[in-house]
Amino acid sequence: HRGMHGAPPFVENSRHAFLAAIEAGAGIECDVRMTADERLVVFHDGDAMRLCGGDQVIAESTLADLGGLRVGGAPIPTLDELLALVADRVPLLVEVKIDRRSWRYGPALVRALGHYRGRVGVMSFDPRLSRWLKVNAPTVRRGLVIADRLSPLRRWVAMALADPQFVAVDVAALGKPWVAAARRRVPVYSWTIRGRDQRMVAASFADALIWEADGRP
Repeated sequence: HRGMHGAPPFVENSRHAFLAAIEAGAGIECDVRMTADERLVVFHDGDAMRLCGGDQVIAESTLADLGGLRVGGAPIPTLDELLALVADRVPLLVEVKIDRRSWRYGPALVRALGHYRGRVGVMSFDPRLSRWLKVNAPTVRRGLVIADRLSPLRRWVAMALADPQFVAVDVAALGKPWVAAARRRVPVYSWTIRGRDQRMVAASFADALIWEADGRP
């Protein structure tokens, strides 16, 4: 979950956290946002305040605007840089944080992933991305992220629109009938597993665990 992160310099979604995960042989889940000049950067939050102490809004800043920021002592990585770093040494799961320019994310992802031959899946809370990938980039493995708080109707609509190849569900939802029903159709991943008790529950109800800290299988 966001690389093998913890105390600095192993900050979430940083080069150090990703290298630590690779060294441990652990698959990497990461977050991706789009800059104002349509570059994909590996960053969770909508702005830079929590991680970098800056007031930059990612979607309103160019890659050059973000160039002076540091995450774990290094620049914010681009998705291209992360792909080059991983180079299929471990599987990669990319969660796309979509803003109002939703139609631009699919083409940008295809450009980034076009020459990558490693194991990678792309997922988002926004079902439109999965649908776009199904139609325009069917070789990219696509998933839908589902929060436990989503109403049954909105969940049904999201699943129907996305037609995902896997789902990633809130750990709080494990054991519920709708998760079991989804698992009969597609693999179920679960986030975020942070301890032994959660790990034991998740192992019974999910096919893959998105973990951090003491949640390692």
